[in-house]
Amino acid sequence: MHQMTLAEIARGLADKKFSSEELTKVLLARITQLDPQLNSFISLTEELALEQAKAADARRANGESGALLGAPIAHKDLFCTQGIRTSCGSKMLDNFKAPYDATVVAKLAAAGAVTLGKTNMDEFAMGSANESSWYGAVKNPWNLEHVPGGSSGGSAAAVAARLLPAATATDTGGSIRQPAAFTNLTGLKPTYGRVSRWGMIAYASSLDQGGPLARTAEDCAILLQGMAGFDQNDSTSIDEPVPDYSASLNTSLQGLRIGVPKEYFSAGLDPRIADLIQNSIKELQKLGAVIKEISLPNMQHAIPAYYVIAPAEASSNLSRFDGVRFGHRCENPENLIDLYKRSRGEGFGPEVQRRIMVGAYALSAGYYDAYYLKAQKIRRLVKNDFMAAFNEVDIILGPTTPNPAWKLGAKNSDPVAAYLEDVYTITANLAGLPGLSMPAGFVDGLPVGVQLLAPYFQEGRLLNVAHQYQLNTDWHTRTPTGF
Repeated sequence: MHQMTLAEIARGLADKKFSSEELTKVLLARITQLDPQLNSFISLTEELALEQAKAADARRANGESGALLGAPIAHKDLFCTQGIRTSCGSKMLDNFKAPYDATVVAKLAAAGAVTLGKTNMDEFAMGSANESSWYGAVKNPWNLEHVPGGSSGGSAAAVAARLLPAATATDTGGSIRQPAAFTNLTGLKPTYGRVSRWGMIAYASSLDQGGPLARTAEDCAILLQGMAGFDQNDSTSIDEPVPDYSASLNTSLQGLRIGVPKEYFSAGLDPRIADLIQNSIKELQKLGAVIKEISLPNMQHAIPAYYVIAPAEASSNLSRFDGVRFGHRCENPENLIDLYKRSRGEGFGPEVQRRIMVGAYALSAGYYDAYYLKAQKIRRLVKNDFMAAFNEVDIILGPTTPNPAWKLGAKNSDPVAAYLEDVYTITANLAGLPGLSMPAGFVDGLPVGVQLLAPYFQEGRLLNVAHQYQLNTDWHTRTPTGF
């Protein structure tokens, strides 16, 4: 059962080959047995899962149907879940039980999805390795000595290890696509505003976006269908009709114009990954796609711009965690200032503290124009580059990451080295574009991903290309040894 995709589970439940309750019990037992190796879960919600599974079986018995009805999933631990710990991977929120469900959680529950638990993540989604979590690092199931990517590393490791078929995740600078690449999954960051951020604890509000992590593009289409849509509670949510993402999966790629930016193939890219990307291009050409070289001239400025904007927004968003209303509070504060200082100093880890300090500096008097305002101008140039490119091509293709997953601890002493690993992913967040990573091969036994980017609200096009690619390749079917 654990090897089934979300689509296969939907068909099995519809054909009454097994019940949601049976499947849920199998996967909960599997998580209990195997997750100690991975540390991919922060909380397991066994009672809730069995209750939801029984309810889903009853709904099916009454004639209801739906691809997510009775399907087991997990939520990244920054989506608020009523009455269940929502920690954001931080000591600061270790004792926080959300009083309400995030819109994404509520929508998926209404569709009948079964929540198995909350997955581990980099603290407050800040990181590219899932090593900054207060609950410990997550291991990559393809090699337990390597990182699974971040910040959605818990969701990625759990799905890759076949502990469950799919999970929710979030992407601020590549935090869905990079873990997908590192663990041989398909991960989709939707257009900014496509999925509600209400109840999703914020890192950088103008960049964060929720999305699906699964083994196939078909499964991502199913999960995104349940997540997407306008939400009046979220002022950044866009009132745009949600298409049937599964309906367009089998569209022909004949004549599809794929742009390949020349800037992607620089000295920083592992040549073995470059070769795998070229193989992917050839595969898509066989399916009728037309390849064209393009240019994204301002890509070189994206990382410095991102690492001003994201910390600036983080310093503002995280100011609410002060030891007063909720979250960690220090023992016996001498006065209000001591309460603030010690509660925040004890509750936040080093990476979060680093980014808060950088952000506060960039927003301070005398530096706002020099750093934050300039970064926002660069952001606009990055967006303009994409708009010009999409006048010539339908999608943009390239590597998801410049290197395969690194060893645990390898970049801990050099945060900038980890930041540079986001070079191909952060531009989509700066511009608000949808992006997808799909499996493209292996380097030294570690998975590699190819990234696809599309114009706004063209998630269906990305899923279509990935699905057609996956019908003609088998990278996405490979399973890590021991799982």
